[in-house]
Amino acid sequence: MRKAIRWLLSLVVLVGTVGAGGATAGAATAAESNRTDTTRTTDIKDRILAIPGMSLIEEKPVEGYRYFVLNYTQPIDHRHPARGTFQQRLTLLHKSVDRPTVFFTSGYNVSTSPSRSEPTQIIDGNQVSLEYRYFTPSRPRPTDWTKLDIRQGANDQHRIFQALHRIYAKNWIATGGSKGGMTATYYRRFFPHDMNGTVAYVAPNDVNNDEDSAYDRFFRTVGTAQCRADLAAVEREALVRRGEMVDRFQKWADKEGRTFKTVGNADRSYEVMVTDLVFGFWQYQPAATACAEVPKPTASTDALWAWMDKIGGFASYTDQGLESYLPYYYQAGTQLGEPGYHYPQLKGLLKYPGINNSRSFVPREIPMHFDKRAMPDIDRWVRQHANRMMFVNGEYDPWSSEHFELGKGSRNSYVFTVPGGNHGSNIAKLKDADRTKATAELLGWAGLKAPVNGKATPQAPYNKKLDKQELRRTATPLLLP
Repeated sequence: MRKAIRWLLSLVVLVGTVGAGGATAGAATAAESNRTDTTRTTDIKDRILAIPGMSLIEEKPVEGYRYFVLNYTQPIDHRHPARGTFQQRLTLLHKSVDRPTVFFTSGYNVSTSPSRSEPTQIIDGNQVSLEYRYFTPSRPRPTDWTKLDIRQGANDQHRIFQALHRIYAKNWIATGGSKGGMTATYYRRFFPHDMNGTVAYVAPNDVNNDEDSAYDRFFRTVGTAQCRADLAAVEREALVRRGEMVDRFQKWADKEGRTFKTVGNADRSYEVMVTDLVFGFWQYQPAATACAEVPKPTASTDALWAWMDKIGGFASYTDQGLESYLPYYYQAGTQLGEPGYHYPQLKGLLKYPGINNSRSFVPREIPMHFDKRAMPDIDRWVRQHANRMMFVNGEYDPWSSEHFELGKGSRNSYVFTVPGGNHGSNIAKLKDADRTKATAELLGWAGLKAPVNGKATPQAPYNKKLDKQELRRTATPLLLP
C-alpha cells in the first residue's frame, strides 16, 4: 500500500476526477452547448489537460490531426475508489469537436503510433484508444489481480467517456477487434447508454467454457479436405521430430537469452506450440495461398522450423513472449474462457495432454478461480437487449466458431460474416450488399447522413499511414486484432 501522504495526494486527484465524471451524458452535452465561444476556441490540448486526472505523456505530429499520448488516473477498484489509483494510458487522435468519436480498445496494450480503426475512417471522426487495465505500463503496483475483471474494465471506459464527452459531445461509437471486440461488447452491457453504437470485430463468445465442440466442428470442415490433411500431417511430423526440434529450440533460446520457467521447459513449450499450429494457421493465414505452402512430412528440418516459426513464432512460447500477455491469460482463466479442441491427428504423440490452457501460462503464485456466471450474463444481455450493435466475423476464423448471436430482444443489430475471412475480417471485406448495409448503419449511428446518391461509403479517404491493418501474433491462439 502507498505511504499515507502519497495516498492522500492520490485521493485528492481521484476525488476530483470522480466528481468530474459523475455527470450524465445529457448533462455533459448541455454543459458543452453552454460554453462560451472563448472556451470553445481554447487549444484542444489545454482543454484535455484541464480534465482532472488527465496528464500528457507526449504529442506527436500527424497530418490533419492532433495526436496525444495521455495518462488518466483511475481507481484500482471502482467499487472502492478510495483504496488507491493507477495511471491508465490512452491516446487521442483529434480531428474536430464537431465530429463524432470512436472509442477503440484492442483489449491489450495501446499502440502509441497514430492509427485509425475502420469505424474512424468510415465516420471521419476522432479516436480515443485505451490500454486495457493491467497491461504494462497501466498496471497498479503492487498488483491485486482480483481487480482485473470485465466490470472493472468497463468502468475504466465509462469514466474516460464521461470525462471526454464534455469536449467531444457528438455521437460515440465503441469498437475493437477480437478481445477488443469482446471489451466493446462488455462495455455496452454494463453501460448501455454511453455509446450510440458498437462495432465488434471477430469477437468470441465462450458462453460455456466446458463445452467447446464448435471448435472441433470448425476444424473438421474448414477449407478443403486436402488442406486439412496437409496440416494434420505436418503437425504430426513436428512431434515425430520432437527430439531434434526441441534440441534446436533450446539452443536457440540459450543464444537469445530466452527461458521456459512458466510452462516448465522447452519440451513442454514445444508441444503447446505444435497443438496451436492448426489454430494459428486458420486464424491468420490467407487460405487461398497458404494451403499450398504447408510443408510435406518429407520437408527438411530447416523448412519445418521456418514454417512453424512463421505460423506460431517460437519466441512467443518463451517466458519473455508470454509475459506481456499475462493479463489476458489471467482473464481467460477467470472469466473469458478459452478454446478447448481435440487433436486426433496427434494421437499417441502427446506427452502432456491438457497442457494448452491459461493456467500453464500464469505463474502459480497468482491464484485463478473461474467465474462461470460472467459470460452467460453477457450472452443473455446481447440476445435480449442489444441495440445498435454490429458483429463482424470471418468464415475461416477459428474464433468465429463461438460468436455472439442476436435474440428476440435485440434491436437494430446485425451479425455479418466475411466469406473466407480470417481473424482480420472487417467491413471492407464483406460482400457488397452487407458492406453497404453495415456502412450505412454505422454512419447513421454516428449521427451522419449517407451521401445524396444513397451509396454509403467511408467519409474519409484511405490513408496508408493511418489505416494499415495490423495482425499481431503472440503465443497460443490469443484474441488479438
